[in-house]
Amino acid sequence: MEAMRIHRYGDPSVIRQDDIPRPAPGRGEVLIHVAATSFNPSDIGLRRGLLRDIFPLDLPCTLGGELAGTVVEVGDAVHTLAVGDRVIGRSAGTAAEYVTAAADTLVAAPTTIPLAHAAAIPIAGVTAWQAVFEHARITPEQRVLVNGAGGGVGGFAVQLAKHAGAHVIATASPRSTDAVQQFGADQIIDYTTTPLADALDEPVDAILNLVVVSARQATTLVQLVRPGGVVVSATAPVKAPTGSPVTAAHFVARNDTDDLAALVRLVDAGVVRIDITATRPLTDLASVHYDAESGHTRGKIILVP
Repeated sequence: MEAMRIHRYGDPSVIRQDDIPRPAPGRGEVLIHVAATSFNPSDIGLRRGLLRDIFPLDLPCTLGGELAGTVVEVGDAVHTLAVGDRVIGRSAGTAAEYVTAAADTLVAAPTTIPLAHAAAIPIAGVTAWQAVFEHARITPEQRVLVNGAGGGVGGFAVQLAKHAGAHVIATASPRSTDAVQQFGADQIIDYTTTPLADALDEPVDAILNLVVVSARQATTLVQLVRPGGVVVSATAPVKAPTGSPVTAAHFVARNDTDDLAALVRLVDAGVVRIDITATRPLTDLASVHYDAESGHTRGKIILVP
């Protein structure tokens, strides 16, 4: 089968197309015919080796961390899935035609969108879900700033914060403004021309930080939050000064099928929309990495074997 792998860490040129044996499901696993996988910015860190202390890879390694697909074979002790089931979830090595995954890490795919589009949900969607509902605990009438609303996680975060009843302020570049507005943002700040401190007329209750910020920018974020409020960062930690009345939290999203299933229900109910900005063949993976590193991507890009 076709698989996009790296044999060493490095720039996007290390990504290569290999022909490898199709895997067989083990106990508790299923074999999935991949309809699509999705690119995530963290894939760059994995490929470059920047995350090797946290997520060490056994090289050569097939890239990809999430998928949508159809079950084609069921391993022993699997009672929740059957051949023909359409599923989504997180798993390693999804940049391939087939992949095995533990059955208990998968959920039924949405029925109201193309199966391939659902590959954009598991990582970005669950990250946004946990930021909004678990860490920031957004409630109705709160003022929430989504810093980095034009990215894959940001699109979900804006929609989920609106679903929670918040007044949503979003930062985005001009190329993302229309999409972020369609997601329901009440105010959009063009971060390429307007400093955040100049754009807000009053403090916010919570900030969801989805971009890498400098120490100075992190300090500004904390200053924009009212006493008792929170800054939640899904990228680098944002620290509040000792004694600050603002809470600063950093998290790495965990794989949670309950959260993922809840997102699927919102997608099927029409509450959450998937922003697929490009559909590329899997063999374009290196090109997608080049584009992302040069800042030429936005939203979610899916890759189809």
